[in-house]
Amino acid sequence: MSANSIDLIAAGHICLDITPEILQHVSERPLTQLLRPGSLNVVGPAAVSTGGAVANVGLAAKRLGLDVALMGKCGDDLLGDALLAALRRHSSRCAAGMRKAPGEHTSYSVVLAAPGADRIFFHCPGANDTFSAADVDLELVAKARMFYFGYPPLMARMYSGGGDELAELLGGVKDRGVTTALDVALPDPAGDAGQADWPAILAAALPHVDIFAPSVEELTFMLDRRRYEQLAAEGDILDRLTCELLRELARHCLELGAGIVMIKCGRHGLYVRGGPPARIAATGTAAPDPSGWADREVFAPSYRVERVVSATGAGDSAVAGFLAALLRGADLPVAADYACAAGAQNVQAVDAVSGIRTWEETTALLGDPRVEPVVTLD
Repeated sequence: MSANSIDLIAAGHICLDITPEILQHVSERPLTQLLRPGSLNVVGPAAVSTGGAVANVGLAAKRLGLDVALMGKCGDDLLGDALLAALRRHSSRCAAGMRKAPGEHTSYSVVLAAPGADRIFFHCPGANDTFSAADVDLELVAKARMFYFGYPPLMARMYSGGGDELAELLGGVKDRGVTTALDVALPDPAGDAGQADWPAILAAALPHVDIFAPSVEELTFMLDRRRYEQLAAEGDILDRLTCELLRELARHCLELGAGIVMIKCGRHGLYVRGGPPARIAATGTAAPDPSGWADREVFAPSYRVERVVSATGAGDSAVAGFLAALLRGADLPVAADYACAAGAQNVQAVDAVSGIRTWEETTALLGDPRVEPVVTLD
């Protein structure tokens, strides 16, 4: 066990999520009718909660028993005050690393989460777009066992200029011996993030990343835009998962320098692959035992749930479960199981965090029934 006093620092994108309750009779209407100009759709009360990678992963990890600190940026406006107050309700440390930027706007999302359907987001990046390496307190980072950074595609400074800012930040953390984890978001194809050179950005960042946790859609978009567009034109990429695709994507990331690759596969589960022994041993303060991680791979199918309330933050919860398990000494297959268990808890609540249970309660779920695996590893 490391002497470092903080288990996990979660940094990067943070916002307020405003999620109106979509009533059943409204959710049954065609999307074109819901969004028709002049239409009125009566909804239930709105859940106003913290959102974004920082809050979703950090607070879920805290509910799983980790000592967590958060680092993000907000504006000096009403939404910023609400965001900081919400974080302080969890603990004073949750807000201690936040920066309030004068004259800037706080990021927020309006989340349309109809029962049985994927979410629709209306998102304002706000102060996330000006977040830079200078907004991270490296003295505090040096006290942590692991540093997680989330959603650079939603943070303009992190993907502009070939991703130099992102590489500088992650390199600075690695220079202090702290284990690093990186998650991304799907870039808007029509926006600036969609035009960024993601192969080059990942090539610069991944040598400094010990745990890389993108979704299969995000990673395909970033590494092979043409394949992404072909698969998307045929329908849901998750309906076209193959062992070959997941292995190819993971192998590419390992070749670029990542130590461990966890590819989220939505409702189907997730795929995890560890790098060679020397790379696992070099993952820093939270380095796992290479014998349980090196050159291993697993496809972990999702746990069955009776009713999906909302998938908001499900991938983030899975990341939190995975990181918590690694920090507690689990091997690769067990960490993948914890990721799936945390994801299953998440989708049974309307917001991104409140469904996550204690570590002991999550451990008790590990034997629950799974969905039929869509990918079988040889």
